[in-house]
Amino acid sequence: MRGTLMLSWVLIICLSLVAVQSQYYSETLPYRPRPVKVTNLHFFMHEFTGITAVQVAQVNITSSDNNSSVPFASLVAVNDPLRTGPEPDSELIGNVQGIALLAGMNASSTQYIDFGFNTGKFNGSSLSVFSRGEPGLAVVGGRGRFMMATGVAQFNPILINATNVIIEFNVTVIHY
Repeated sequence: MRGTLMLSWVLIICLSLVAVQSQYYSETLPYRPRPVKVTNLHFFMHEFTGITAVQVAQVNITSSDNNSSVPFASLVAVNDPLRTGPEPDSELIGNVQGIALLAGMNASSTQYIDFGFNTGKFNGSSLSVFSRGEPGLAVVGGRGRFMMATGVAQFNPILINATNVIIEFNVTVIHY
């Protein structure tokens, strides 16, 4: 027992010496920035209430002041198709996944959504957006061809009714 305890202390001391004497970084390489690219995208999000956009949580409010179709403090999960046009049969180019929190009394929302592309030049790439939804959304990152992306996603509602929402997006992305 005493030998095991002594061996344990020796191992701990050896490991701590290794950690102290090692480097936590590699040799610095010169920075060679890649040229900045600006990409303009235009697409349409097609949402089907209750199918591709589902309310997953809602605060328990009994007040009659909260009688809108989507009440204050609702959390909505979305998985909407992205298409090239406003027509339901236009070419499918990807999807939008994310969440929207309706945090304003006037049905405004704070959104985290990810525009994922699965065809064409940007196949496998995505844009991450996190912002309030008025009047544009801030692009805060991306992956694939949109690594380290910034920019803005301006939107224009084309159709809003009880079951369908079609939103036109004009996105300007600055990336490397």
